[in-house]
Amino acid sequence: MKIIDIRNIHVAPGLLSRPVLDNRSLELSVANILKEVRDNGDEAVKRFSLMFDKAAVDHLEVSSAEISAAAAQISPELKAAIQQAGKNIRVFHESQLYKEAPIETMPGVFCWRRTVAIEKVGLYIPGGTAPLFSTLLMLGIPASIAGCKEIILCSPPDAKGNLHPAILFAASVVGVTKIFKAGGVQAIAAMAYGTASIPRVYKIFGPGNQYVTCAKQLVQKDGVAIDMPAGPSEVAVFADDTANPSFVAADLLSQAEHGPDSQVILVSSSALMVDSILKALAGQLEELPRRDIARKALENSRAFLVDGRREAMDLLNEYAPEHLILACGDPEELAGQVVNAGSVFLGHFSPESVGDYASGTNHTLPTNGYARAYSGVSVDSFVRKITFQQLTKQGLLGIGKTVELMAEAEGLQAHANAVKLRRESSEW
Repeated sequence: MKIIDIRNIHVAPGLLSRPVLDNRSLELSVANILKEVRDNGDEAVKRFSLMFDKAAVDHLEVSSAEISAAAAQISPELKAAIQQAGKNIRVFHESQLYKEAPIETMPGVFCWRRTVAIEKVGLYIPGGTAPLFSTLLMLGIPASIAGCKEIILCSPPDAKGNLHPAILFAASVVGVTKIFKAGGVQAIAAMAYGTASIPRVYKIFGPGNQYVTCAKQLVQKDGVAIDMPAGPSEVAVFADDTANPSFVAADLLSQAEHGPDSQVILVSSSALMVDSILKALAGQLEELPRRDIARKALENSRAFLVDGRREAMDLLNEYAPEHLILACGDPEELAGQVVNAGSVFLGHFSPESVGDYASGTNHTLPTNGYARAYSGVSVDSFVRKITFQQLTKQGLLGIGKTVELMAEAEGLQAHANAVKLRRESSEW
């Protein structure tokens, strides 16, 4: 992890850059798979599952018997943990539901919005080395709270053609309607275009590797909505003299272990604290099962020495991290200065991994600097807001001349006539 001393100097934009991949050949490969699935449906999905996941899948849909069998493979302790996390996530997300009252903008002119769930949504949950059943809670629970009629789940099967039992158990907890053994680009394609087995959805959610991310971006061009632009996981930590070096090191490694293209950022005004954190990090790294992955991520990571808290917050807001940890004294005061971040963790006892699993907030967050313009997933991600208006005769008479003048000034006479004919009608 490279230490960069930026005290008394201006931060060059390149110092905050993320790892960059060459996507030209990637897009061509992904586009070919998308076309194959669009043209050949289930056959292509099964063929690519065999090619990429080494899984021979006869029936793409998971049966109720498989779901029941999966529950028996999970320890009571893990079941209880999943249910506790699910309860916290549900409580937090249910608080996001509200009904808007009609507004009378002027006498006789009433406007309101109604929240309507997206009818068909697709959730993609990675399997492989890290079966992210926690992400299923983060996506499935707000989808069910929103009232989505169809919640489709796709996840890559193992070599025996099975899904991870914790994923299947979590699916039963959150109310997924159909589950399919399909991963990678072929799963995104199947949900985007539909096959004989896998229904077409209107919006696709969920993380994945660079191929999955690219596939989501490409199907968006075909009119399928996605949750947000996404890249590798990341965390930024501001640590002052009150921080515990071991705690901070553990927080940095918790994101570094996600993947070799993940990035972690440390910001501090104390060279002694940075040195202590990096020493703790080196010791903890060697104890991790995924240390080789984390080590590669650390090669893309940086520790910044700054003049003080203001400089730290300027740098962190410019970076716009997915996760931001304020490991400092009086974190509430600094939290008020955060304008660009996906999710913020205050103080020395709020590790990022709690938000990843069970505190209640959503862990599906904008990465790669998109926190400057995007929010994390919430109930709002699964609904649309439809506006309504209703005018009385009095309302139309009161607003009519305003509309006619504006429409005529824009050269849109038919717009003006739609109001004028009503105002001059004998039906009054």
